[in-house]
Amino acid sequence: MPLVDSKLMSHVLTYVWEQHPSVCRHWFNEIELVDMDAGTIRMLVREPVQLKYLQRNCNDFFVEAVQAKTGKLLGVEFVGDVEQIDPSPVVRSGISISTDSNNGGDMVLSPDYTFDSFVVGPDNRLAHAAAMAVAKSPATAYNPFFVHGGVGLGKTHLLQAVCQSAMQNDPSMRIFYTSCNSFMNQFHESVQNGEMKSFRNRFRNYDLLVIDDIHDLSNRGPSQEEFFHTFNTLYQAGRQIVISSDAPPHEIPDLEERLTSRFSCGLVANIERPCYETRVAIVRSKAQLRSLDLPEDVAGYIAARFDTNIREIEGAITKIQTMAMLDGQVINLTLAKQALGSHIQADGTSKMTIQDILDTVSGFYGLKLTELLSKRRHKSVSLPRQIGMYLARKHTRFSLGEIGGYFGGRDHTTVMHAVKTINGKRSDDIRLDQDIFQIESVLLNEE
Repeated sequence: MPLVDSKLMSHVLTYVWEQHPSVCRHWFNEIELVDMDAGTIRMLVREPVQLKYLQRNCNDFFVEAVQAKTGKLLGVEFVGDVEQIDPSPVVRSGISISTDSNNGGDMVLSPDYTFDSFVVGPDNRLAHAAAMAVAKSPATAYNPFFVHGGVGLGKTHLLQAVCQSAMQNDPSMRIFYTSCNSFMNQFHESVQNGEMKSFRNRFRNYDLLVIDDIHDLSNRGPSQEEFFHTFNTLYQAGRQIVISSDAPPHEIPDLEERLTSRFSCGLVANIERPCYETRVAIVRSKAQLRSLDLPEDVAGYIAARFDTNIREIEGAITKIQTMAMLDGQVINLTLAKQALGSHIQADGTSKMTIQDILDTVSGFYGLKLTELLSKRRHKSVSLPRQIGMYLARKHTRFSLGEIGGYFGGRDHTTVMHAVKTINGKRSDDIRLDQDIFQIESVLLNEE
């Protein structure tokens, strides 16, 4: 197999950093070139979670970079084992994130979400300490462990940190990490296909079951029944259960009392909105992941402007980084204010209108406005519609019901579902996150 120019990796990384900064992480420098075979360049990634991140989110960007730097139609394959290179590598990490096509809703761990990168403050100290205890001694510290808090405050970060830490402590541990919606979808598919035995075997044989957004069980009778029995089976077998929600158990609407009781029998910990000092530390941590050197006044400016959602902080950092790279400027307070725009108000909202959002989203996805507002449920229309609702909720002061009215007369629950769906997908789908970032850039620059 032909050797690869040792300088190519450096050129490829430089290209990816310049063209796609939002996906880049400081550990990219640890990626190693292996060889080239049959028109494919193999790159070695020794950390399993990093490997999966690159396979799922970054392959197209590295292919683009390799082709740009070599002038050849080459492919890229990220591998985790040099001696036994598999044509279709599967991460052998000890964590059971299924790759089955019927299980596509399961969530991929992000290398960003570890205990090392979690910023501890007075608003999340209990939740963090409990999560570390659970990861160190599953089913002996707190079982179940139930963490709740608002959107974008770090619940998913803690859940993924538990998975990664537990996996490192015991590589043989059987771990399953998924969303509540994925659990329900798989349950309904299994009922329809007569595969309930297989479904139950899948969910009831793990050492650690981690479920994100359990509040989605609200008013789902059959799904609640099935989850109740899954919970009992695991709990009685001494297996660890970790759950997140946007509300404590007793405040989840239409949740059966027996589930409320089960969820409350372990430790229930709240994550509150971070204080200013914690937000500054979060800004620094997020910048460090991107190998970005932010001046103190810029970090303070971002922390002051975005006080309710950590994901918005990440978006602000990405926008500043992108503008600095495009314009070849050094990051300073002037550039930060220019990148974020003075039209953004102190609470993170802007002066844009819902009509602005409708027009921009329609144009971005090549849809007619009538299609966006129609009753069509095809993904090519429903996803842009959900993005529009998400942006309307984020950047305007309209209520959920008012936003639904603009989007074809939909009710507030539809808008709420859209916001939660897009919030959840942004952290796992890099391409979607970039699309939303581009749409927001157009909207904010037009004001």
